[in-house]
Amino acid sequence: MLFLCLCSALVVTAAQLVQDDLTLTRRLGQTVSFSCARTDQCYDEYVYWYQKKETETFRVILDINRNNGDIRKSYSSHPQKNDFSAVNKRKGWELQIRKVKVDHSASYYCSCWIRGSHRNWFLYHCVLLWGGGWYLIFGSGTKLIVTDEQVVKPVVSLYPAASSSLLCVASRMVPPRVRFSWKRQKDNGPAEDVPSAGDEQLELREPGRAASILLLGQPEDGLYKYSCSVQHEGGRVEARTRAELPAPAASCPPSRRAAEPAAVQQEAELVPVDPVQSRYQVKLLCLLYTALIVKSLVYCCGLSLLRSLRDQGPSAADYSRPH
Repeated sequence: MLFLCLCSALVVTAAQLVQDDLTLTRRLGQTVSFSCARTDQCYDEYVYWYQKKETETFRVILDINRNNGDIRKSYSSHPQKNDFSAVNKRKGWELQIRKVKVDHSASYYCSCWIRGSHRNWFLYHCVLLWGGGWYLIFGSGTKLIVTDEQVVKPVVSLYPAASSSLLCVASRMVPPRVRFSWKRQKDNGPAEDVPSAGDEQLELREPGRAASILLLGQPEDGLYKYSCSVQHEGGRVEARTRAELPAPAASCPPSRRAAEPAAVQQEAELVPVDPVQSRYQVKLLCLLYTALIVKSLVYCCGLSLLRSLRDQGPSAADYSRPH
């Protein structure tokens, strides 16, 4: 069981296709297309597209040849497969809907087959266990929203939640889906991604808002300017603050000064947090850790179930597996 969980986690994180668009908002009758990057790592020339609605499972739509745009959909049982086509854009061949309908509201995922390599012994044997050397990789998905509402960029607020953490909140956005990223800059040096080894990032989501918490570790001496960037369909919004994190002294425990407000870009604002709100954040963190543990257990059990079902007979995806 543990081996299967480790295999599933490694296979999922080993490679991934890239879908830059989190959401795409369209009105009835408009045209939309979904991009999929990093298809050069795919073993064969076909990229497979799936539709996922809120209350349904993944359904294959069609396959698109990433070199010439040729479409295969004869094997697909999707009732709307004729609504979809391929279009050649700057990033390559994309999945297209020429006239959007309400029934098209869903998330769309690209996928392709890749083969395990002997260079990574553990990954290679995991892949042999799961599918004879082949496994599917997916993009993160793009959600199509069919509505007359206007897209509204988020308002980003940056909070010095404590002496060793920063809180970035995105609110008032339409649609509500966002993606957070953190960077830091020392003195006048170049900006860099916050290293995951030293600093931990947590995310919280609720209707109408989303938050990312950066728990600071033990950075080197000097002043750091931390920036929180929020990716949204309406554009990217960035907020910045400056936090001084002195090096720990040899004769006393390490200490940190509270974050000092600085300039914030665009709609972002920097406000202090009162003690009541700080306690609220601690409770949310505890709840988040519990949810992550439960999610991991459910994920491993689900993959083990898929493995057992796969042993009982070929799945629909096997018909498109390269030979």
